Amino acid sequence: MKQRTWPSRSDGSRFSTTFSLPNKKSSRKEEDVQASKRWIDDGLPTTGTPSNSLARSTSSATTDGHDFSNLPYDVLAKIAASFTLPKLKAASLVCKSWCDALRPLREAMILLRWGKRFKHGKAGVRPNLEKALDSFLKGASRGSTMAMVDAGLVYWETGKKEEAMALYQRAAVLGDPAGQFNLGISFLQAVPPNPEEAVKWLYKSAIAGHVRARYQLALCLHQGRGINHNIQEAARWYLKAAEGGYVRAMYNISLCYSFGEGLVQNHRQARKWMKLAADHGHSKAQFEHGLALFSEGQMLKAVVYLELASRAGERAAARVKNVILQQLSATSRDGVMLQADNWRTLPSDC
Repeated sequence: MKQRTWPSRSDGSRFSTTFSLPNKKSSRKEEDVQASKRWIDDGLPTTGTPSNSLARSTSSATTDGHDFSNLPYDVLAKIAASFTLPKLKAASLVCKSWCDALRPLREAMILLRWGKRFKHGKAGVRPNLEKALDSFLKGASRGSTMAMVDAGLVYWETGKKEEAMALYQRAAVLGDPAGQFNLGISFLQAVPPNPEEAVKWLYKSAIAGHVRARYQLALCLHQGRGINHNIQEAARWYLKAAEGGYVRAMYNISLCYSFGEGLVQNHRQARKWMKLAADHGHSKAQFEHGLALFSEGQMLKAVVYLELASRAGERAAARVKNVILQQLSATSRDGVMLQADNWRTLPSDC
């Protein structure tokens, strides 16, 4: 779905753009150690580092009188529902009861891996959406919020939006930021939309650090959608999203600095974020940055960005580029076209 990256302005500004059991406490430390040694890596490579607090929990039982291995299995499963594999490993090493309690979630990680293989056709597996959904649902039934979100995505993509939102809701209630974000977007796209409920979940996800949720929350604040219009708060969330690497937010925060909307006007910061957005492949930012370079007399650099923007469909960029090209020698024209051909966008995780 095409989304707006900058809300329309009443003053007619040209800056607008179109826009994923009972507890079985071990009685002896030795038994816990042996259980830890028997724990086998079940293989899903993910990023993240084990929580030190989990590793220290057994020692805390002797120092402050709290034995966290006594947590009921259902409580532990809820706490660990959104854990990645490294955190599950760390938690499983606490004691035998935790190792046993978290077994379903470790199994869910394997099911999640196979689901992604079936969905995307990875590791020699042919794409099979039905098998992918089956794997995700089995992982979700074992309590993994990540599997819930992926199953929800398959449902959403196949038009089963109620089933998708039910899974997003389960993941969101368990504290999964991706589930909260997807649920928020679902409420925005529902018929009829429910922007107030959307903002509630987008805020939870944004607070948890989800970059796209921060951007969408900024848009809602900027547009006054589901929440009172607040350009200062919108700019604050645009900046957080931009600092997190979200390209659309880089473009919007540049405009905030340029016009002094929500922030003190700062042309240096505006130029910095516009160039970053351009270097990450944002076509309107490429056009704007090209114009800025042209106004400074940096013709060759300007043509490169304008050419990139025109290739991405910015017709106005093509017109300006052609005017500049007429002023260049044949050698210079060939050189800038070669730079544009060899240009690569900066990598982005968002």
